[in-house]
Amino acid sequence: MNIFVGNLPFSANDEQLRSAFSSFGTVESAQVIQDRETGRSRGFGFVEMPDDAEGRAAIAGMNGADMGGRPLTVNEARPKAPRSGGGGGGGRRW
Repeated sequence: MNIFVGNLPFSANDEQLRSAFSSFGTVESAQVIQDRETGRSRGFGFVEMPDDAEGRAAIAGMNGADMGGRPLTVNEARPKAPRSGGGGGGGRRW
């Protein structure tokens, strides 16, 4: 089960995220998403748990829980929406 974790403190790292969820079961991966340009946390991340029952328990137990003074928003991650491709229009060329 892929779990979205929002409202993370900007100081949070992958290991802290993994540790917070490991009390609910096996954590396959935990990743805090970082800004490409600054390398700073974007305030959200994802946790992958192979067992759906453990994942649901983690969602129930961690949603609203305090981490670094911030209440977490935790729910099942939705599949990434496809991005519309293509560049902008060309306009007239003289």
